[in-house]
Amino acid sequence: MPKKTPCRYFIYLSYNGTRYHGWQVQQNALTVQETLNNALSTMLQEEIETVGAGRTDTGVHASFFTAHFESSNNKLDKDEKWVYKLNGILPDDIAINKIARVTTDANARFDALSRTYKYYISKKKDPFNREFSYHLYGQLDVDKMNKASLLLYDYTDFTSFSKLHTDVKTNNCRVSLVKWEQTGNQIIFTIKADRFLRNMVRAIVGTLLEVGRRKLGIDEFKKIIESKDRSKASASAPAHGLFLTNIEYPNQG
Repeated sequence: MPKKTPCRYFIYLSYNGTRYHGWQVQQNALTVQETLNNALSTMLQEEIETVGAGRTDTGVHASFFTAHFESSNNKLDKDEKWVYKLNGILPDDIAINKIARVTTDANARFDALSRTYKYYISKKKDPFNREFSYHLYGQLDVDKMNKASLLLYDYTDFTSFSKLHTDVKTNNCRVSLVKWEQTGNQIIFTIKADRFLRNMVRAIVGTLLEVGRRKLGIDEFKKIIESKDRSKASASAPAHGLFLTNIEYPNQG
């Protein structure tokens, strides 16, 4: 009897990254990917390995994340019981929203057109939001941060905001949306690009906060980008304020 061709699925999830060392499997560390792989393998009684749309760093959250995997079960998208069962196996800080069957060549990582991140800053101490927002003292010039942010549209090489000694082939990214918004005691930074480098968003936020504190000028921010030197940029903003919020795909409906 010929071997049955496995079915490929996209899985849509969200997670609180507080206790995880990021998405990607690594030795001697708890990760979202390993936790999901184990839960799927337990439910389906076969070895499952997911491929994520990208990496999130230690402590970073995702309100929207995608991955793909293959299974011999061809009915995972036919009945919501599978989502219910999987959520019952997973810990409370990971939630599955949907499982959808896709073509065998669909790829959660390489088919993605863009990713969107949001960074949340709270001007007021909030015990109910401390895991999901950076509580920042002092005044920020949000208008100045917005003006400096516009420079990100003019460049593609973001070496100055990349974690050192990574295994990527290029540090080029194309930013298509960037903005700071303030509503009451909350300040939100939104950035969208075709791809992101490791630690890139947090490094950009950390440096723009120095602009907002008026410790860096806009021209100095420009020189930091052009230097292609991580040591010229500021310290990264804390991980717990960062969320991956959207991933776009072709023909997304």
